Amino acid sequence: MTPMPRRPTTTPIGLHLTRTARLATNAFERAMADAGGSAAAFQVLVLVRSGEWNTQAGMAEAMGITGATLTHHLGTLEARGLVRRWREQSNRRVQRVELTAEGAALFDRLRHVAMRHDERLRAQLTVAETKQLATLLDKVEASLRT
Repeated sequence: MTPMPRRPTTTPIGLHLTRTARLATNAFERAMADAGGSAAAFQVLVLVRSGEWNTQAGMAEAMGITGATLTHHLGTLEARGLVRRWREQSNRRVQRVELTAEGAALFDRLRHVAMRHDERLRAQLTVAETKQLATLLDKVEASLRT
C-alpha cells in the first residue's frame, strides 16, 4: 500500500498565485468598470495608443489572442466611438486602427485608474521587495515556459 503524501506545511505556490491573481484581477476589473471601461478594453487602447501595432494582426499577436477575439473587442470599441478602423488602400487585407478623441479621453481616464491600481498593489511593499517580487515571478514564469 502506498503511503499518503504528507500535507504541505505551506500553501502551494500555484494556489497562492491563483488566489492573489484572482483578487488583483477582480479589483482591477471593478476599477475599470467604475471608470467606464474594462481590462480588455484598456489593453486594446494601450496598444492602439502606442502606435507600435497599428494593424489588427500585429495587435492580436502582441496581446496573445486570436484575430477573431481582437475583432470582437475592436468592434465593441468602434461601436462606442472609441476607435476608428479602415482598410489600407494599397493592401485591402490590412486593417488599420486609431483612437478617436473619445477613445483618447477614455484611455487617459483608464490609465489613471491602472496607475492607482498598481500603487495599491505596491502599497505594502518596499522598493526592494517590489524588485524581488518581480524577479521571483520572472523565475516562476521561466519554469513554466521550459
